[in-house]
Formats: sequence, C-alpha cells, structure tokens
Amino acid sequence: MTSLADFARENGIKYFMISYTDLFGSQRTKLVPASAISGMQKDGAGFAGFATWMDLTPAHPDMLAIPDASSVIQLPWKKEVAWVPSNCVMQNQRLAQAPRNVLARLVAEAAEMGLSVKTGIEAEFQLLNPEGSAIADLADNATKPCYDQLAILRRYDMIAEICDYMQELGWEPYQNDHEDANGQFEMNWKYDDAMATADKHSFFKFMVRAMAEKYGLRATFMPKPFMGLTGNGCHAHVSVWNTATGENAFADDSKELSLSDRGRYFLGGIMKHASSLALITNPTVNSYKRINAPRTASGATWAPNSVTWTGDNRTHMVRVPGPGRFELRLPDGAVNPYLLQAVIIAAGLSGMRSQADPGPRSDIDMYAEGHKVNGAPKLPLNLLDAIRTYDEDAELKAAMGEEFSAAYTTLKTREWNSYCSHLTQWERDHTLDI
Repeated sequence: MTSLADFARENGIKYFMISYTDLFGSQRTKLVPASAISGMQKDGAGFAGFATWMDLTPAHPDMLAIPDASSVIQLPWKKEVAWVPSNCVMQNQRLAQAPRNVLARLVAEAAEMGLSVKTGIEAEFQLLNPEGSAIADLADNATKPCYDQLAILRRYDMIAEICDYMQELGWEPYQNDHEDANGQFEMNWKYDDAMATADKHSFFKFMVRAMAEKYGLRATFMPKPFMGLTGNGCHAHVSVWNTATGENAFADDSKELSLSDRGRYFLGGIMKHASSLALITNPTVNSYKRINAPRTASGATWAPNSVTWTGDNRTHMVRVPGPGRFELRLPDGAVNPYLLQAVIIAAGLSGMRSQADPGPRSDIDMYAEGHKVNGAPKLPLNLLDAIRTYDEDAELKAAMGEEFSAAYTTLKTREWNSYCSHLTQWERDHTLDI
C-alpha cells in the first residue's frame, strides 16, 4: 500500500485534500496537513454525511472518508497540495450508497467474470463570465462554431495549461477542440480502467473549474445552460477486456461491425435499460432540456431522444465507430463520474448474463428521419419520468444496489418536488393575463 506520509516527504506535500463525491456529484473535501495524514490514511477523515447530498440524517454516526492512496494526485498548479479520492465508511462498513463504493463493487463483479471494463469520456464544458450569465468570449459568436480556430486560440493559455498538466500526470491527452456551442470546449485523454477514468473525470472537473477561476472565468458542465445552443454532453466510449488474456472481449472481425457476441450482449443490456439508466446519466431537471431539445443554432443538438443504436453515425444514442468498442452518447455534463461508470457496468453485465439482444441497428439520420423508426422507446421527457422509469426497473436497481437506489431516488424525488414548487418566469409570461 502506498504510504501517503512517504508520498508527502518525497514530493514536498504540505496538505492533502481528502475528497469524496456525494450522490449529486458534488465533490467534498477536508484539507489535512501532511503531519496528520498517517492517522487519516488508517482511520479516515470524519464528515457529517447529512451536511452533503447523501440520504442520511443528523443522527447518523460520522461518515469516514478513507483515502485511496493508490489514486493520489499532486496538484500540478499547487505542488504543495495533493488530492486523494476516498471511500466512505460508516461504523466499519463501506457505505453502500456512496458513489465510489457502488462503482468499486461493480468493478469487482466484472473481475469475478474475468472482465475489465475500460472507458474514455468526453467531458464538454463552457467558459462563461464570472456571473455565469453569458459566454465569456463576445467574439465567439459564429453560427457553426465547432472547431473554430481563432476561438480556441483566444483560450490558448488556459487550454494549454490544463493539457500540460494532464501530460504531466501521465493521462496521455491527445486532442483539444472548440465544440459545437459558442464558448464550448472538449479535451480528450486516453481511456483507462473504469475506476481510474472516474477518478480522472472527477479531478478534471475540479481542475477545469480551478483554472477557469484563475483566468477570471467560470466553467460550467451544466447540460443546457443556453436553450439555443448545443448542450454539454459527456459521451462514454466503452470496451471490455479479458483479464486473463489481455484481449479485447468486444472485438471480433467476423461479426457485424466487428462487435463480438459478448459485445452485443453488453450493448443489449445498455439498450434494455437505457430509459432507466437515464436517471443516472442525465441526473438533473436541466438534463432533459438537452436530450429533448429542438434544433439548435448550429443545426443539430448532438443529443439523442430515442433508444437506438447504429454504426458510425452520431445521430443515435449508441454508435459503434470502430472494432471493439461503442460510444454511449446519452450522458451529459452533470453526470456523477462514479455513477456513470457504475451504471454502464451494471447494465452491461446484466446484458451479458442474460445474453440480451440489442435489436437491429438503424443507420438513418435520426435528426431528419427519426419519425420513421418504429418501436424504439423514447427517453424520459423530464426528471420525474426518469425517476419513475428507474424505480420500475427492478433488475437495474438491484444491480446498482438496493440501498444506493433507494437513497438516490429519494433525493432525486426531493429535487423534483423542489423544482415544482418554484415559480418560473415562463409561468408568469404565459399565465399572468389569463
């Protein structure tokens, strides 16, 4: 086991951020001096779980965050500080509802089947003014801004600094670009084991927000911050590997789209549970403004609204762009990094166990001809639909864990009820004079 005290001595660390991610994806931390880290590594840092988005009460015992020393990251922009993701424990038992624990259990289930799930994610974000009310770059106003050369160069200092840090951390970043919405960017790094990807995803969001503040900006991963613009997605590229042989279990050149039988079964699980897993991949009220959006200023939302799959065609919920992997285009920027990986594994393993059939692929342009598809389920129209659909999916709830599922749906129902109790300007505009 990595000794965090040794890590501190070897790397000049003065403080550790012992961090965990709650059910809503908010990152929580305690700043621990290196002189106290040995005890914290053994016993954990204490938190009042009720004070964060966990389904706990003020009467619950301390929730202890036990740092995973193997995943420690020295902050590239503040070398004296290290960030370390943690596993939540209560009364000597792992807290079943904690997102990183949910993922760890499912990674172990895959390992018992001789499989390792590897993923890469595409976390889109927008750079706004400090108030969050508008795109920060007033010159970034093209109708089709995707890959805009001058717009990304105007943000060169910030984007290059983040990319340099990813290289320093060994993430193997390979491209950065301006995306389809004004002020929107995407930065890509190499795929990895699901837990490693989740930790990197969490740290990436923290790093992007920190760098945006440094440059006088505000970064948002909000799914749909501006109705006329493409929303912030978080596409996931998924492959499964045989741990004994090191071979890609999804690759088979003799099969349709070079996707093996096991790959089709895994995909079948995703398709079977797609409308249910949307509660995890699209977890906010605002999420359903993205996946059910009308055409944007650029001409396409780049988000699905039906449960369909295809080959190399970006208008469907799942595409198979090449041998041995597929891309799930449903998740958005609000997704919890750990629960995203967990629900992919939960649905996919379910499909493998039952040899689920994903059904025939569709190769039409879903944006122009989606009405021609018969029998494809529609994704939830709003958060309440998603809650109800997830709650009716006994198989997926069990795969994710009954304690987690109960806690998550409880808090999401409260979120929906809070939203419904809020009076909006739309209601005033359309009802004041009736």
